[in-house]
Amino acid sequence: MIAGRGGYGTGVPLPFDGFEAILTGETRQLSGFYLQPVDTRLGGFNDRRSHNKAVWGIYATQWLDPMHLNGFDVYYIGLRDRNAIFDQGAGKQLAHTFGSRIFGDDGAWHWNLEAALQLGTFAGHRSKAWGAGAETGYRFRSTPLRPEIALTADIVSGDEDPNDPRLGTLNSLFPNGKYFGALSPIGPRNLIHVRPSFSMHPHKDVAVSLTAVAYWRQSTADGIYAISGLLVRSGRQSDSRFIGKQIELATSWQATPELNLTASLSVFDPGPFIRDTGPARTIRMAGTQATFRF
Repeated sequence: MIAGRGGYGTGVPLPFDGFEAILTGETRQLSGFYLQPVDTRLGGFNDRRSHNKAVWGIYATQWLDPMHLNGFDVYYIGLRDRNAIFDQGAGKQLAHTFGSRIFGDDGAWHWNLEAALQLGTFAGHRSKAWGAGAETGYRFRSTPLRPEIALTADIVSGDEDPNDPRLGTLNSLFPNGKYFGALSPIGPRNLIHVRPSFSMHPHKDVAVSLTAVAYWRQSTADGIYAISGLLVRSGRQSDSRFIGKQIELATSWQATPELNLTASLSVFDPGPFIRDTGPARTIRMAGTQATFRF
């Protein structure tokens, strides 16, 4: 919900300039960081550190087993954005996010639960937002094809009154490009989403997954946003809550220890809110990706 899930989307991950310090023990880890996004420009070797945004924080992890599969996190993340844009308007935002996460994996069951409270100011007025998410799944390890079922759900607050200067939309900071899958037309702001999935392994190095997603607005007074945080549709022209549904079929092949190949087919079907507020064509996408790690 805050850090995001899944792999990178198309293109290059957002670069940052800054520093990070990590202190690691047998059962604990503490990290602190201060980072500024890099604004990319046309040409070579001319990118510059952003003067609009900065992010800093402290992240602590307590592991409960020697393999570091079970434990919990607590964190604080601060954000300054001199040009934040929401359905309510634009202005300078200072956000302080306090959160915690519980995670575990016993080989068959795995789970990940997170909740966060965000306080601060926006355009000179106080702001308050929140979010919670859960992900759980079960692996049938002794069954042929090693199938796995999983369910993910998030609820992320939106603003309840655009005429009230107090902002209620959670700023999810810098979620990755594949937050909901290869096709992610909607970002984690003012959102309720439910995502069941099924996967299997026809070969030890090949995984095939089928995922369905349904999206609703948490607040019908707020709009919907892209993964980047940009406003996609204002919420002021519709009282409809349902945004749309999506299905995705994906295949991943670990060809070598360094090379991973993926392919996906995705379809997003718009719901009443999309139809009420503008063009509402079905989005279809086919994608391939190669990742080489060395």
